[in-house]
Amino acid sequence: MPAERPREHAPPVAAARRRRLRADRARQLADLLRHQVLTGGFPGGVLPLEDALGQDYGASRNTVRQALDLLRSERLVERQPGVGTVVVAEKYLHGLDRLMGLAETLHEHGRVTNEVRTVGPVPAPACVADRLGVPARSDVLYVERLRRLGGLPLSLDLTYLPMDIGADLIGADLENTDVFRLIEKITGRPLGTAEITLEAVNADAHSAAVLQAPRGAAVLMLERLTHLCDGRPVDLEFIRFRGDRITMSGQLRRTA
Repeated sequence: MPAERPREHAPPVAAARRRRLRADRARQLADLLRHQVLTGGFPGGVLPLEDALGQDYGASRNTVRQALDLLRSERLVERQPGVGTVVVAEKYLHGLDRLMGLAETLHEHGRVTNEVRTVGPVPAPACVADRLGVPARSDVLYVERLRRLGGLPLSLDLTYLPMDIGADLIGADLENTDVFRLIEKITGRPLGTAEITLEAVNADAHSAAVLQAPRGAAVLMLERLTHLCDGRPVDLEFIRFRGDRITMSGQLRRTA
């Protein structure tokens, strides 16, 4: 039986597989380097030379370069002539294991300022009314705020609150105070728990313009329903974070 002739497309397939494997290794290396970048693992914010990175991580020069290209595309590092690859963007850690407002969470990084874009009563959409436990189409307070840290846009917060609490918020200092603190002051009770959902979404035209982010860029969407200590739901939020300026962190425990 004559030997089977090699398929003509085998070399291109093999080449594509090699490219894919290189891309896989570059992505894996970028994940390791990203952690170092975000946690201050490079003294002075300067990454080692490409050869040194290759030796440290057992990677080829091409793989190192591709990994650095990925980090540059994320605007975490850039190449500076005469210096090398340097860290140019800082991401702020936002913990997910405690119920705190943004100013409380990021206080060590500077002052969080709030631009109140909209505040006032609106008829509650059915899904909002259901989650806040109020009659459908009854008024709830709607608040939209742009939140900045160090003058840079960080998040766009859309908040719904029952009117028995929201009425007192209309004249409150929303520009300088977290809503969580105001709720506790108005009700005289501490907050208790919150249900959260975190996902990546594409920025719509409005959100992108307000956050000064490219249209269609991925943003982190945090949906949070917060309850008082007695279980009453009082604050439904949809928060869009710029993904290049915030990273979510937390500590999980495995239980039987």
